[in-house]
Amino acid sequence: MSRAPRIAVFGSVNMDLVAYVDQVPSSGETVTGTAFRQVPGGKGANQAVAAARAGADTAFLGAVGDDSFGEALRANLVDCDIDVSGLRTAPGASGVAHIVVDGGGGNSIIVVPGANGTVTASAESDAAVIGAHDALLLQLELPMAAVVDAARTGRRLGVPVYLTPAPARELPAELLESVDVLVPNEHEAAAITGLTDPYEALDALVELVPEVLLTMGGAGALHGSRGSKPVHVPARKVEAVDTTAAGDTYCGAFAVARAEGRTPEDAMRFAAAAAALSVQRHGAASSIPTRAEIAAYVAADA
Repeated sequence: MSRAPRIAVFGSVNMDLVAYVDQVPSSGETVTGTAFRQVPGGKGANQAVAAARAGADTAFLGAVGDDSFGEALRANLVDCDIDVSGLRTAPGASGVAHIVVDGGGGNSIIVVPGANGTVTASAESDAAVIGAHDALLLQLELPMAAVVDAARTGRRLGVPVYLTPAPARELPAELLESVDVLVPNEHEAAAITGLTDPYEALDALVELVPEVLLTMGGAGALHGSRGSKPVHVPARKVEAVDTTAAGDTYCGAFAVARAEGRTPEDAMRFAAAAAALSVQRHGAASSIPTRAEIAAYVAADA
């Protein structure tokens, strides 16, 4: 591809309120945290930042509130060279996520949708943006009707549709029929299929959509498609300090690499490097590496 890949993302954008603790408190327990950060996030925005930093011309479609968080979230996307002409402003609060990160880098998250919940359909103007791009990335932090609408738009316009099925929920047939690449983690794959073995879940998912990228954290990722054998690419061995947005980083980087014409295995190695860099840093969008950082990391391991 002689030009940069073009990636459109239709999804959520939140302000992440992140508390760091040695151990996550149980119900009724109070613990003392070690740090607090307020950083831009949201699965959609994270994937957009990941795609942009991995080298794509990226557009983001979604909504923020008319509050100070909304101003900051919009400004952050602009600072990341993301086209926000399709980012709406809705009356009221922006989306927020309360995230607790434990001493091992694991996290638990509560999302309050705010303005994201006002996106109940894909706007007419969204179709022009989607049609001008090489891939469309979707997640499930917007109302399902809007996600289905956007996926149908991508399918109608011949744009490959990637879906990260998070938060995990039942996926309607009208959504799956428009998805080209499903990108679940192992927990989401189990929730969809009822199968805990990743290879068995992969086989079941490939019956639903043409291509599946199943991420498994420290165990790496599996790729499968109809008529081909599964491909496993291990994760890089690093000391994780915060896994927030690691999956979104992987998805965004993978989509960019595939749009460049790389094989699934090559794209997975590129994405694994991006995710490994992200988990060694704190925050969501703030942890996502640039293309130069990913390239240098890959070259150092060559």
